[in-house]
Amino acid sequence: MKKKAFQRSDRVAEQVRRDLAELIRSELKDPRVGMISLTAVELTPDYAHAKVYFATLDDEHLAEVEQGLKRAAGFLRRELGRRIHIHTLPELHFIHDDSIARGASMSALIDQAKALSDQTPED
Repeated sequence: MKKKAFQRSDRVAEQVRRDLAELIRSELKDPRVGMISLTAVELTPDYAHAKVYFATLDDEHLAEVEQGLKRAAGFLRRELGRRIHIHTLPELHFIHDDSIARGASMSALIDQAKALSDQTPED
């Protein structure tokens, strides 16, 4: 029985992520929130809160993007309520996800190490 609740929560979280991404792309007019990607949504068991993880290519303006998302949270929550019908509409908390940048950095380090090992003569 616990497994079904977990699966439902995952489906709801994924639906929230998809709908929020669409709302941000098509409805949000705030110029501070440019091209962002929603990487994940984590819902509390009672659906009262949602951690919305996002990534952006423009880390220089991260503070402005976060401010724009925080300001738009009420609008996005209301619009989300029109699309998803669940007993509790979650309060949205936007969190920057730097895993993509860290992954790219790790990949670059691996490439550098490989290039160095290819240059080193073997005895």
